Amino acid sequence: MAASRRVSVVLKAVRNITVQFCPFESNVRSTREFLAKVASDKARATNMNCEVITTVKHDRSEPVVDITYVDGERLVMKGAKLTSSEMLAAFQSRCAAKDRQTAAAKK
Repeated sequence: MAASRRVSVVLKAVRNITVQFCPFESNVRSTREFLAKVASDKARATNMNCEVITTVKHDRSEPVVDITYVDGERLVMKGAKLTSSEMLAAFQSRCAAKDRQTAAAKK
């Protein structure tokens, strides 16, 4: 079971990640777990130019993850109704698609 939780995060196609949440809300756990994955040293080593910005607010706002890719495309995830594994799966599938597009363009 511990092996299934280990997801390698690759930030190669990402320009910046903005995570915004209110820490006192009950629905923020998945967003904080997502933040812990993408802000880890191992993930950050895959793209040293990727900016991870965290905004902690105390305004009862819903947790939001805003990802900007190198090609300018954005992915906005509202973490209130998503699990961290769903967020990571959506993020990684989009990153893998971007990597395939980049590899195909270089050929």
